This record gives sequence, C-alpha cells and structure tokens, in this order.
Amino acid sequence: MNYLEELFSMKDDGYRSFMAKLTPNLKPDVFIGVRTPELKSLAKKIKAAGEDVAFMENLPHRYFEENQLHAFLISLEKNYDKAMTSTEEFLPYIDNWATCDQLSPKVLKKDLAKTKEAAYHWMESKHTYTLRFGVEVMMRYFLDDYFKVEYLERISNIRSEEYYVNMMLAWYFATALTKQYEATLFVIEEKKLEPWVHNKTIQKAIESYRISEEQKNYLRTLKLKKIKSKEH
Repeated sequence: MNYLEELFSMKDDGYRSFMAKLTPNLKPDVFIGVRTPELKSLAKKIKAAGEDVAFMENLPHRYFEENQLHAFLISLEKNYDKAMTSTEEFLPYIDNWATCDQLSPKVLKKDLAKTKEAAYHWMESKHTYTLRFGVEVMMRYFLDDYFKVEYLERISNIRSEEYYVNMMLAWYFATALTKQYEATLFVIEEKKLEPWVHNKTIQKAIESYRISEEQKNYLRTLKLKKIKSKEH
C-alpha cells in the first residue's frame, strides 16, 4: 500500500493551514492537511492489511500525518506487550502535542500496575512529549477507581520550562479537581504547583461544568497575582 499517495489524495489545504497554526513548533511544510477521521480510517486499513509493523519500523517519519497514523496504529493494538513496546519505541520521535495526545492505546488499562510504573518512568524523561504522555496516562487511568493521593504528590513535584508540559500539568490537576475535588484541593491551597501551572489549573477547573459554583468561587480566591506568562 502506498500510504503517502493515499494521504496526499485526501489533503485539504485549508485544514493544512489550520493545523500548522495549532502546532507552531513544527515547520509548515511537514503538514499535508488530512483530517483526523480520514487518518483513523487509513490506520484501520493499514492494520487490516497487516502492514502496520512495516509502517511503524519506518522511523523517523517526514510528515505530521505519518506521526498521527503511527499514534493511531499503536492505539489499535490489542496486545498489551506489543502496544507498550511500540509506545516506548515511538515516544522519542513525537515532536508535537497533537500526536502525543492522539496516542491512546486503551489496552494499557489491562495491566495498570505495569502502566503506572511505565508512566512514572516517562514522567522522569527530559523529552517534552514523553513527559507529557506520562502525565496524560496518569490522568486517563488513575483519577477514577484507581486514584491515590500519592499520584498527586508525585506529579505536583514535576517542574518544567516547557509550555506543553505545563499545559498538561494544568490539565491533569484541573481534571483531578473535577473528579477528586476534596482530595486534590490541598495541591492548590498549599501552592504546590509552579505559579503559572497553579493559575492555569484554576482557570481550566473553573471552565468545567463538573465544578460547582461554590467550588469555583473558592478556587477564584486562590489565584496568584503578578506571575510571568508562559504562553508559547
């Protein structure tokens, strides 16, 4: 299968410009302009043809859409060990938030003990998107039935100058507030986060319909003043 021909046959120049603006750290010429539903359909086609392994061995990829396809192919894997191996191999090549966030192998919830240890390992990485992915995994699988306060403690100790890491930290703690408000509140009250992450967490939590008006009003009183912006 010539997947590059397929990708270019689906290109949308308007969407290409849109995605280039959403991921400003990448050069515009790495975008083809293929929408997510079409990429997911192509990933299923590659998987069904048994060409997924060959595709995933071809690293690094040139185009953003190839990386998206790679993330979708891993996400389709139903064997835990294969998904974990493919994830470990791919993470160092992820160079943008969109691909990082599309990497979502649901099979990882089949062995949460191993997944937690892997996430802890990823969160120690100096690679922006490996670290981001580790926090995202903790948000995805460990804020509901398998939640523990110790996870909040560990993640609140992460410090980074990277915008896309700090945005994920804020997303994580805002989600924790919506799901485990009472258990998470001390992180904000005790100012355990870097100031920008602290305020962004409150902002994102206040935007959630799952936070009550009373809780939102209290969170507003905890915002910090006069901090430096980390906007990219």
